[in-house]
Parts: sequence; C-alpha cells; structure tokens
Amino acid sequence: MHIIVVDDERTIREGLKRTISGAFPDIRVSTAASAAEALAILVQERVHVVLLDIMMPGMNGLELLAEARGTYKEIQWIVVSAHSEFAYAQEALRLGAKDYILKPFGKEHIVKLVAELQEEWRKANQGTVRSDLLEQNLNYLREAVFRRWIQGLDIGRFDLSSVRDEYERFHLLAVTLESNPELSLRNFIVENVMTEYIQLNGKGFMINMDGDFLVGVVTLKDEVGAAAFKKGAESYLNQCLKVPYQLYMSELMDDFYAIPAKIRKLHTTPAEAEEPSSESKNDIIDIAIQYMKRSYQENLSLELVSSVVYLNPVYFSKLFKQKTGTGYKEYLTNIRMEKAKELLASPELSITKIADMVGYPDVRHFTQVFRKHYDCTPSQFRHDKIQA
Repeated sequence: MHIIVVDDERTIREGLKRTISGAFPDIRVSTAASAAEALAILVQERVHVVLLDIMMPGMNGLELLAEARGTYKEIQWIVVSAHSEFAYAQEALRLGAKDYILKPFGKEHIVKLVAELQEEWRKANQGTVRSDLLEQNLNYLREAVFRRWIQGLDIGRFDLSSVRDEYERFHLLAVTLESNPELSLRNFIVENVMTEYIQLNGKGFMINMDGDFLVGVVTLKDEVGAAAFKKGAESYLNQCLKVPYQLYMSELMDDFYAIPAKIRKLHTTPAEAEEPSSESKNDIIDIAIQYMKRSYQENLSLELVSSVVYLNPVYFSKLFKQKTGTGYKEYLTNIRMEKAKELLASPELSITKIADMVGYPDVRHFTQVFRKHYDCTPSQFRHDKIQA
C-alpha cells in the first residue's frame, strides 16, 4: 500500500511518515509539501491513501481533493486539519473524504486509522489488483504511444489498429493555455477535468503534449451533440481555470491516421477558435450587466458572472473593460453604491440592513467602501440628505 502525506509543515509530514513507517514497515509513505508536489506523485505513481492538510500555499487541500477525486476514484482521502469548524469537515466529506481528523492527534489514533485502511485495502483488492493494474497500465501505454505517434516519433512494434478500431468516428479536441507560472498544475487540471467530462459523455482521453498544449479524442454518445458537448466543456474549464485558454473541437472525423497532421497544424497556427463578433461581444457584456443589476446583493464573483455568459473569467474581464471602460469589480461597486444611496433615503432601514441588502454582510466593510466612494460615511450621507 502507498500513502502520501500532504502538509506544508515539515514537522507534521515527517512525523506522520515516521509514525506510519515505524508501525507498518510494509507500507510505502511519500511526502509532499504542496498540492503541486502531491499531483506530481499522483500522476507518476499508484497511490492508495492521501493524508491531506487543508491550509497550504497555492491550491489548498480541499481544492486538490475536488480536482483529483474524479481521476483517482480508488484513493481514500483523509483530511487532517487544525480547523474544528463544522463547515470544513462538511465540505471535506461532501467532496468524498473518508474521514476528517483534527490536529493535534496522538500516534495511537494514526496507527489505528492506518490499520483499518490497510485491512480495507487488502479486502478490496483480493482478486482484482492484477486485472485493475493491467488495465490501467494498458491505458497509460496507449496514451504514451499515441503521444509519440503524434510527435512523429518511433512507436516500435505497437499496433495502433486497436485504438483506431475503438474510435471509428470521433472528434479531435485541443486546448491551448496561456503561459503561466503554475502551468504544470493547470495542465493537470485541464487533463483531469476534460477526461472526466469525456467519460460522462462518451469515451476518449486527453493528454498533455507540451507546456501549453493538450489534445484529445472523443467519441460521443448517440444522444450527445457536438455543440452541447463543447459548451459543457467550456463551462467545466471556466470553473477551474484562471488563465485564458482556447478550446478547439473538430468536425466529426473518420480518418484516424489524419490525426497527427491535424494536430501539428493546430499547434503551429492559431486554433480555429470561434471569436465572437463585436456585436456578439457587446450582447454578452449587456447580458452580464443585466445579471449584475438584478443580483448585486449576492456574492457576485468574477468567476460566477463569467460562467453565466459561458466565458473564461480572464477573457470576460478583458471584454468587460473594453465595453464599459471600467474594471468588473469597480463596475459592481458602482452599482451597489448607487443602490445604497437610494436606500439611505429610507430612515426606517438601518445601516446594517442596507449594507446587507447591497451585498455587504460586513457593515464595517460597507462603510469603508462607501466612504472611499463618496468621501463620507453612510450615516453622514443620510444626515446631510435629511437636512437638505
């Protein structure tokens, strides 16, 4: 059995490793100081249990769990955290964690937990380990060979006819990412999200070709249309990516051996992305603004509003500023402050109530924003208005 301990505090992850290794010499224990390090291990090795801290720099533990659970369904996730708030435990369990352990904890607790996990693992794997491992290795082999084939490299004696027969009619997918310091992590997210989405709608796979380019093949279920699939894929990607990207989906193809030339063309020339016309861009932003004016009292993150119009958040932000001349956050604040001015004319409404009504559950934050906007507090504004 293989366990990963993921915690940014060295003393905790090394302490857990010593405790587990000392009590269970036959269990392999790896450590990771961040979500990115954990993902690197998950991609390269077979893992059965992850002991996961929540608060870490970059991607936190719950975000890692949400991203990786779809691809690594067989892993048991144990969240180990100093946060005793029920909301954290509730979210961890909702995301699929098997257990939630509070720090500090005793060695006996960890030893008992690992013993139970090891027994479960042994029972679950009797008679199935070899077949599952063989199937997984065959998938990895096919994808590795497919990557070499696309790149024009030698694939030895591997016969691609079995892959061709499995995908007689298919769509080719390509995702191009803007260069980013977290690119390796973003690549994993795209590969993970797209693979999960492909499995929901048919069969296929997604592989990482190089730093910013991923390709895939999908054969859709009879009841799934290509346009609906692409729209859903963009919605999935918009939820997890914070960098611009282009998603290309080919027409229905039946020539499997045309794939390398097609991909090389996509990789050397801009993807055949469907750039909205100027009129279309304006319509999109108008829809977003209408939504903001109706829902300003809600927690309107940039990601949420961009998902309403099915755009990548970074691209949406650029379009929004082009159309309005104002940044998204500033525009939303202006809407809220104008509404607050109207509400302050009603003396029966308290400042706290008004703050909540315009999207500020913290009245102190509301007061700070209002003062910055109008150079006076809400109370002063109300007093001056009444005096006038």
